[in-house]
Amino acid sequence: MIRLTNLTKHYQSGDETVAALRGVSLAIAAGEFVTIMGQSGSGKSTLLSILGGMNHPTTGEVEMAGVRLYDLSGEKLADFRSQNLGFVFQSFHLIPYLTALENVMLPLAITALKREAKFEAARRALDQVGLGAKLDRLPNQLSGGEQERVAIARAIVNRPKILLADEPTGNLDTRLSEEVMALFRTLNEDGQTVVMVTHNPDNCAYADRTITLRDGLIVPNAELPTARLMATA
Repeated sequence: MIRLTNLTKHYQSGDETVAALRGVSLAIAAGEFVTIMGQSGSGKSTLLSILGGMNHPTTGEVEMAGVRLYDLSGEKLADFRSQNLGFVFQSFHLIPYLTALENVMLPLAITALKREAKFEAARRALDQVGLGAKLDRLPNQLSGGEQERVAIARAIVNRPKILLADEPTGNLDTRLSEEVMALFRTLNEDGQTVVMVTHNPDNCAYADRTITLRDGLIVPNAELPTARLMATA
C-alpha cells in the first residue's frame, strides 16, 4: 500500500541546511496499523506530511496505492488526496457553527454525489464511530472525545484507502484517549490502513508495529510488533 525509498527532506534555515529526514525507506502493507514514534524534531510529522501529499520530499520516492505520489501534477495530487487519504489531526478543526453531520459532509462537497447521498454517507460514518444519535449536535455540545470521533468520521466519510493521524489523542485525557485508540483499532480490524504519529507509548499497543524515528532516521531495533506482543503476553 505504501512504499518509501531513500526519502530525504531538507529545510533551509538562514545559512544552515536542516535535514529533517535523512534516507528513510519503509513499506506498509494494506490493512496494517502502524504508529510512528520519536522525540520532537525526529522527523515524524515531516514524514506524515509527505505521506499525505502535502510536503514534497527533497529526494526519494513515495509510492501509495500503486501511484508515485510526487510524479503527479498539483491538481492530480489534490484529487489523489481527496480520493485515497483521510486525515485526523490533534486539533479537531471542526467548524463551530456546523452540526456534526454537516462537519462530516465537508470532504464530500467536491464530489459528484447528490445531496441525499452525501447525507447518507455522513450518517453512516457517524454511526461507525458511535455518534449516530448526535448528528445534529454542534461541536460545543459534544465532549472532547466526541469531537475527535466527529473528526475521525469526517476522515473516513469518503472511504479512503489510507487513514493518516497526527497526535489524535494529544488533547484528550487517558480515558478518552483509550476510547479513541480502541476506535482506530476497530477501524483497522475492519480493513482500514492506519498510519499514526504519536508521542504516547501507550497508543502503540493498539498498532501492529511501531516505527521509531531519531534524527531523521528509522531506529531498526526500536521497530516492535506491539499489538502482537500484547496478544501473546
